[in-house]
Parts: sequence; structure tokens; C-alpha cells
Amino acid sequence: MRKFRQMHNLMKAKIARGEPALGVSVMFSSPQIVEMIGHAGFDWVLLDCEHGSIGLADLELMAMAADAVGITAIARPRSNASADIQAVMDRGVKGVQIPHIITRADAERAVAAVKFGPEGSRGLAAGTRPDRWGMGAKMTDFVADANANSLVCIQIEDREALPNVEEILTVPGIDVVFIGPSDLSQSLGFPGNPKAPPVAEAIAETLTKIRASSKAPGMPATTEALPEAIANGCLYIYNHLPRLLGAGAAQYLAKARG
Repeated sequence: MRKFRQMHNLMKAKIARGEPALGVSVMFSSPQIVEMIGHAGFDWVLLDCEHGSIGLADLELMAMAADAVGITAIARPRSNASADIQAVMDRGVKGVQIPHIITRADAERAVAAVKFGPEGSRGLAAGTRPDRWGMGAKMTDFVADANANSLVCIQIEDREALPNVEEILTVPGIDVVFIGPSDLSQSLGFPGNPKAPPVAEAIAETLTKIRASSKAPGMPATTEALPEAIANGCLYIYNHLPRLLGAGAAQYLAKARG
């Protein structure tokens, strides 16, 4: 069997150095879009299976495209259930952004679903894509590399999670704590308005707690909001593909019609 060749998670390494990693969220199947995102210069791509139409077979192809173009593929599973987390990890993504983490127990279960033993309880099978179909290395080497390089991002996006943030931040194995402003605004009674004072205050307080921990803060950011996100210490940042396309189209059409 060939000597094991490590597959480093360049995005995880960048965040560990304290450098913002910039990505794009994609909700529909297109390996070609993933390639474009890489060629455009982004660090990573979020493949959204929670809100989008990406199935597992398509996810695998999009993860292949990310590997080919040299960016990091992160998946948002359909739910925070262990089975959904393992399913996306087995397609070969380098990490997960796990929705609706409310308690410390939720966070511990999420980490366990990503990491193989002894760090977790992710099911270990021979011949999966991350294991190079069983032709890449000794399984013991694959397990060690997967545990070291997989990125775990958990989402705080529920009112019920806010009192538990400090406890959640003590869970080993979490790399990024992501604040979901849309769902959080809805949970706090201001759907779609993250600037509402109670929502903005909750976001600011949560960011302060994350910055004081060993975890990296994460948030989505439009072009206009990007400077504020970086100033707030966010290292895991993405914009949505439709927003990028819409902004480019608006600029183009304004030039044509102006």
C-alpha cells in the first residue's frame, strides 16, 4: 500500500493563524460553480444541504471540484443529527457547519459525529472517498489525519442557546462558533432584522464571549458588512452566491443603462 499523503485543511490552518478565511455559500448542485469560486480567489465554499437542494451524490462531486481547485469544502448538513453529519463527512468534505446547537450536549454530540475514536464516535468504514476508496493508506493513518484536519463549526442561532454559550465554548474539538443572524433574529422575535437592538445586543455579547475563548468567531457578511465582521474578529466568513451575482449584475446593468 502506498505511503499515506496527508490532506491538510488549508482553511483550518489559516484560521488557526488568525487570518480571515473568506468563502461563498452555494445551495444548489454545481461543481462548475465550485471551480469558479476557487479560481476567483476564495478560500472555501459552504455546500448548504440544510437550506439548499444539494443531495449526497452531488455533494461528493462538489467536494471533488473543491479539492481539484485547491479550496476547502465545508458542508452544512440537513440537521444536527449525527447521521446527517456523518453522511456529509463520508462524501469527502473537510468539515461541517452544524445548525441549531443549543446545549453543551448538542455540541459534544456534534464533535463526536465528526471525529473518529478515541476523540469521537464517527462510524469508520473502509473504502470511502475520504479514505481514498481504501487505496490511500493504512486506516490508522487516515483516522489520525482526518481527526487532525477536520473542521468543526457549530451554529448559535436560537434564543435558547444564548444562556449556554459559555458552557458550549468549553467543548473540546470545536474550531469555529458561528452566529446565524437570520434564525437568531427570528428566534428573538424580529424575523429578518439582525439590526434590531435586542438581536444586535445578543450578537455583540456572543461575539465577545467567543473572542475570549479559544474558538474562532464566524458570521456571514455581505460586501458592505465585511469590514465590520473583520473588525469584530470574525475569521470564518462567507457571502451567499446569489448576493455576489446580484451585486455584479446590478453594477453591470447600471453601467449599461446609466
